[in-house]
Amino acid sequence: MLSDLLYGFRGEFRVFNVFHYITFRAALGALSSFLACYLLLPRWIAWFHRRGLGQVIRSDGPSSHRPKAGTPTMGGLVVVGAVSGGTLLFARPDSPLVWLAQGALLWFGGIGAVDDWLKLREQHSRGLPASSKLFWQFLGALALALACVLAAPGGFEQGGIVSLPFLKRPVLVPVTVYLGMAMVVMVGTSNAVNLTDGLDGLAAGCMVFAAGGLALVAYLTGNLKFSTYLRIPFVPGAGELAVMLAIVVGGCLGFLWYNAPPAQVFMGDVGALALGGLLGAAAVFIKAELLLLIFGGAFVVEALSVLAQVGFYKLRRRRILLMAPLHHHFELRGVPESKVIVRFWILSGLMILSMLLTLKLR
Repeated sequence: MLSDLLYGFRGEFRVFNVFHYITFRAALGALSSFLACYLLLPRWIAWFHRRGLGQVIRSDGPSSHRPKAGTPTMGGLVVVGAVSGGTLLFARPDSPLVWLAQGALLWFGGIGAVDDWLKLREQHSRGLPASSKLFWQFLGALALALACVLAAPGGFEQGGIVSLPFLKRPVLVPVTVYLGMAMVVMVGTSNAVNLTDGLDGLAAGCMVFAAGGLALVAYLTGNLKFSTYLRIPFVPGAGELAVMLAIVVGGCLGFLWYNAPPAQVFMGDVGALALGGLLGAAAVFIKAELLLLIFGGAFVVEALSVLAQVGFYKLRRRRILLMAPLHHHFELRGVPESKVIVRFWILSGLMILSMLLTLKLR
């Protein structure tokens, strides 16, 4: 909205013409969200300290995490606010994809906020029951998936279009299949990011890479020339999602300033579920659902480690990992926490490079 207002003065001041460019607004939005988190989080941390509130540590977690009990949490609420506010300022308000992405951010963030508040109020790590959390997540994902299908040319009659890596042409699937896949992508990504948020700076650092990679794909998808050259689906308005995702990158960097080891504040479910839900929803909107498996590799590995641990234990009554998610397994094997975090960041960077290769090999 602010960018539209300033762009309106381009006739009197030619310098305001820069607000027409997605790249400029993305960079400015990222900087603004970084500064918002950098300036607001110290007050958030101080507020928690004054009231004696803090993170409740799981009793069955690694013993090295017990000193972290009492660390201020729900810092993701500041990130969500910075991302939402920055999007309103620098993304074009006439893009329906931006409003849908905002809906995903706030819906999943709201579920996480309730979960975090219950943990703080009851001083227990349980929070919302898993069944309740999944119900509300799938309900929101269904609404977003339906809106995405209705907004597409042809709507329900055409079905859903899925873009497959390495293939030049997208595949048309029945609408029911598409809706189910879209819901699983959104809910799965939201919970995968939440599972990754177990070490200082781990989820925020991986999110910087994942959101940055998806921002690039969104920019290419929203540009007719680039999308035609790369043989990826052209989605009008996808470039505005690139602005929003760049703002996510800035917000996560600002959060990481205080969340880097040793963390002064934790993200909480309000941040992890919100950012994961936004990441999954944006991937669905720009037809990059399967690319998400590549550039979100760190989150995928963490989620699969939990599924494998639970599934193998139910079948064989044995554990394949010392503890799930995977980062806890490495901790219990004696790998220092900081080394685990940096290695996951490296993995995330390598996944972005791998994703870029798939764009060219079509």
